[in-house]
Amino acid sequence: MPSVRLSYFALLREQRGLSQETVVTSAATPGELYRELAQRHRFSLPVDRVRVAIDGEFTAWDTPLRDGVELVFIPPVAGG
Repeated sequence: MPSVRLSYFALLREQRGLSQETVVTSAATPGELYRELAQRHRFSLPVDRVRVAIDGEFTAWDTPLRDGVELVFIPPVAGG
């Protein structure tokens, strides 16, 4: 099972109560991992409202997860 470093921003950081953590997961893709975490931490944003990046590059939700990657979930950000 891969160990993944996670970073959360904005609303997801508020809902999780952390900005970073490392998790060991059986999820095979970022999409599976987000759904797992959304259920566990009660994230209010559906997957289609969030972007995902692996090791600093935006990626698809079905990209295979590898051990040791840094994964970032990026919610929509309002600006002014």
